[in-house]
Parts: sequence; C-alpha cells; structure tokens
Amino acid sequence: MALRRGGCGALGLLLLLLGAACLIPRSAQVRRLARCPATCSCTKESIICVGSSWVPRIVPGDISSLSLVNGTFSEIKDRMFSHLPSLQLLLLNSNSFTIIRDDAFAGLFHLEYLFIEGNKIETISRNAFRGLRDLTHLDLRGNKFECDCKAKWLYLWLKMTNSTVSDVLCIGPPEYQEKKLNDVTSFDYECTTTDFVVHQTLPYQSVSVDTFNSKNDVYVAIAQPSMENCMVLEWDHIEMNFRSYDNITGQSIVGCKAILIDDQVFVVVAQLFGGSHIYKYDESWTKFVKFQDIEVSRISKPNDIELFQIDDETFFVIADSSKAGLSTVYKWNSKGFYSYQSLHEWFRDTDAEFVDIDGKSHLILSSRSQVPIILQWNKSSKKFVPHGDIPNMEDVLAVKSFRMQNTLYLSLTRFIGDSRVMRWNSKQFVEIQALPSRGAMTLQPFSFKDNHYLALGSDYTFSQIYQWDKEKQLFKKFKEIYVQAPRSFTAVSTDRRDFFFASSFKGKTKIFEHIIVDLSL
Repeated sequence: MALRRGGCGALGLLLLLLGAACLIPRSAQVRRLARCPATCSCTKESIICVGSSWVPRIVPGDISSLSLVNGTFSEIKDRMFSHLPSLQLLLLNSNSFTIIRDDAFAGLFHLEYLFIEGNKIETISRNAFRGLRDLTHLDLRGNKFECDCKAKWLYLWLKMTNSTVSDVLCIGPPEYQEKKLNDVTSFDYECTTTDFVVHQTLPYQSVSVDTFNSKNDVYVAIAQPSMENCMVLEWDHIEMNFRSYDNITGQSIVGCKAILIDDQVFVVVAQLFGGSHIYKYDESWTKFVKFQDIEVSRISKPNDIELFQIDDETFFVIADSSKAGLSTVYKWNSKGFYSYQSLHEWFRDTDAEFVDIDGKSHLILSSRSQVPIILQWNKSSKKFVPHGDIPNMEDVLAVKSFRMQNTLYLSLTRFIGDSRVMRWNSKQFVEIQALPSRGAMTLQPFSFKDNHYLALGSDYTFSQIYQWDKEKQLFKKFKEIYVQAPRSFTAVSTDRRDFFFASSFKGKTKIFEHIIVDLSL
C-alpha cells in the first residue's frame, strides 16, 4: 500500500483544536497540565499529541477528542483506545504505523468521527472497524490502497456501511490504478481459488467407481477385484460421509455400472471370471439381487462399461479386451437387456465412449492394437456403422468426452508417450495440448460449476490435476495428489458439496473434496 502525507483538511482541524486549547483559562490549564503527557496539549475534553511514540494512558477527565499527529508507533493494536470510552473524535494523521489490527477501535462505542489520513498503512485487518456502532464519518484521504484480494473486505464494508467515507483510491493493480475502490466491479473471481483436500479414505483397493441418484439419495458403486466385491456406498446426510449400503459379491469384478430405468435400479457387474451379470435392487429385500446373466461367449475380458440413450431407448456397451471376445451393445426391452450389436472383432478394445457430435450419436472405441475408431449411429438400420478414426493416436487406452462452453473436447489416455487433449472443429478432432503421461492409466475430465479439470493418474509418479485456463485456452498444472496405481477418477456431488473418488489398484481408495478458497481471508 503506497500512501501520501495528510491533506490540508486534517491540518485545519489540528489548528482548530490547538486554538481551542489556547482559549481555556490559564488557571484551568495549569490544573490539568500536571496530568497531560509531555508531547501533548490537553484541555478538559481534548488531547493533541505530536511526535508521540505511544497513546497516552493517563488523561485528564472525560476526553471526547484525541489527535495523534506525526507519531512514531508502528501499529494500531487491538483495543488500543479502549481506555477512552468517551471519545467522539479520533484523528490519526501523518503517523508511522503500517498496520491496523482487528478490533483496533474496540470500546469506542460513542466514536462518530475517525480521521486516518496520510499514514504509511500497509495492512488494515478485516475487523479493524468492528464495534464502531456510532461512526458517521470516516476519512481515509491520502492513503492509496492495493485493490487486490486483501482489500475485498474493505470493498464490501464500503458497500454496507451507513457512515460517510471519503474516496479510497487504488494504486494497483494496473487495471484499477487511480480508480476508486468502491467503483471496482467485483472481487469474486479474482479473490477465490479452489483446492482438493482428502475428505475420506476407504480401506480397500478398487479399479472403478460409478455414481447414481435414487429417491433423493446419492450412491456410488465401487469395483474391488481383489476383494471380489461391488461395494455400494450411500451418502450419509447427517454424518456427512459415505457409508456402506450393500455389497454385491463376484469373481474379479472390474466394473460396476448403474442403470436407472423408470423406478428400477440395475447394476451391470463385469467380471474377469465366471461371466458378467446384471443385478436389480429389490425393495422387499432392500438389497441388489441377480437379475440376469451376460453370455460368456461374447464377453471374455470386460474392460469398460458405457451407458447411453438413443431416441429414448436405453443401451449399454461393454468393451472387451480379449482376442476371443466381442465388444457388444446391449439394449433394454422392458423385460431385460439383450445383446443388440457386436462391434469391432479381434481388436482387444480397452474403452468405449458415447459422444454426441453435431447432434448425431457416435461410439469411440479405443484399442491398444490400433488408433481409436469412430462409429456413427445409422438411423435407418438403427445400428452403429464405421465412420472414421482418430489418426496418429496409437496405443490409446481410453477416450473421454467433455464440453466446455458448448465446445466438444476429447481426452486420450496413453500409457507410453504423451496423452492428448483434442477439440472438435466442426469437421474433425484437432490436437490442442499434449500432457506428459508416462505410466498413465487414466486421464479423466470432470467439472464443478465453472471449474474444469483433468485428472491424470500415473503408476510411476504423483497423479496430476490440471485446471482449464480460460485465457490461454489450455490446461495448466494445478495440484499433485498421491494415489497408488490410480485406475479411475469419478466426480460426485451431494448436499451442495463436490467430491471426486480416486480408485487405487494397489492402495486405499481416496475421496477428495473440492473446496472454494477465499484469498481475501
């Protein structure tokens, strides 16, 4: 905070006060000068101190006016004037203090006029003026403030106070230079940032997490191959954490995908051994029970489950990563799910992503044996047909789609080489950014309100969260988190709180909370 020396208004007031002191009869002055500090001039109702290094503690009578000019004290401490409860006017001009602490004027319940001009202030604490209930005039002339986040509280206080306050001028940042603080549009964007903090740690390994809502409650289904479980958790609105709700047992479960149809809740449970199955929530048993099997001949090594709708009909596709299996689309027919279309034989698919491109339905299949292929829904045959590919992108483990400001993007996970971020330009997907990702098994986009992120999970180093930079139109490094062998990141929101689950193939599953940090505090 840069400052100027006090203006002529303060000098005039000082001379007036000095003149008033001279008009007191000499006999009265003599009686009170015995108790008046050496650097001060005192009357029955006022004290004026010049060049003092402290605030006078022993004062004559009930003082209603105190002026400290050219003082050498370094700060205004809390309750510094509380021994002067009758003060109605306090003048602090051209002093050396740099800080005004919280509750600096506590106890001055009758103070009406406060003059703070031409000092060397660097910091005014956010509760500095707390307790000044009778204040009618505040003069901050001669002080120029850095109108950054630290001044946000003052900006808000100026908007709310009933006191008359002199103009507060900004010395910076450059866009606010020489402007009035109360003319600043807003500090909301500049003075907040975000962070991710561990909210809960689950004492087991996992490879995938899915979330669903049912009857105003939030659930997550966690695939745990080592424990041979699909663990269903429920958000506890009282304890404010995720608690166990149900447990679907199986063999080497690698995926649990929830499907909601009308009032029914299904979970597709993909297994490496023993076939994959679909479970349905049974209200009478208050648990998930087996609903149907998925034929083993088609799905041998499931790697991903993707749910989607076309023309109000519900489908899901399982990407199969074995040579013998087939990535297969399944369709709901009011009685169950049946195999609807086989896709992409012999290519060992690792991921399937449903994406709407210019109003048309597409599937993107990733495979470690070729570049990702794009299939388009044919409205006549009502089947997916080959439509193209994403060239020069070999060894892609997964493709995820996301939108920012109505623009379509893709994130492509690569274990070897750089992962990629691509944007649809109305004709094709074009690369906009490469992210170093040696050892990466997942690059997951997610958003909370207007904050857009990518979580890059690595087997060899810390996982990295990137945040979208609106100005540069790129993702920038935001935060490192430690998760052993992460396999998925899943965003979950409930009770106006935002979380993401980080599954771990070799360690504990972690739940991070997305928080807003106020930089003005």
